[in-house]
Amino acid sequence: MAKITDSRGYAIGEMSKLTGVNIETIRYYERIGLMPHPDRTAGGNRQYNQSQLKQLFFIKRARELGFSIREIRALLAMALDSGFTCSEVHGMTIEHLASVQEKITSLQRLEQALTRMAAECSRGDVPDCPILDTLFELA
Repeated sequence: MAKITDSRGYAIGEMSKLTGVNIETIRYYERIGLMPHPDRTAGGNRQYNQSQLKQLFFIKRARELGFSIREIRALLAMALDSGFTCSEVHGMTIEHLASVQEKITSLQRLEQALTRMAAECSRGDVPDCPILDTLFELA
């Protein structure tokens, strides 16, 4: 990864390379107000500053952790406003963790169901298939 120490502006392509965020995704974040609109060069090209680069890294990391756009918007608001408390950020994180744990439980149930269905299949050349039969079963 390139070193980020100078105060010059960054073109959108540089922002994308430095952060690993797709150019269209960066534009999307601007459209929805998650990223501030950058200054423009005389030629109309976006010119991002150091603060915007750091904000994009923040957004990317939060997305990697599974936070929703709404949650990231709230986290950014807290990060950019000195009136927040660490307790508020902790509360959001605990709520998100509970949601992730619910998804894991759901995925484990899904895995068990698919494992049972696959185990019942004889993989024979007959037209009967227990997997399809299971899918057609009424709940």
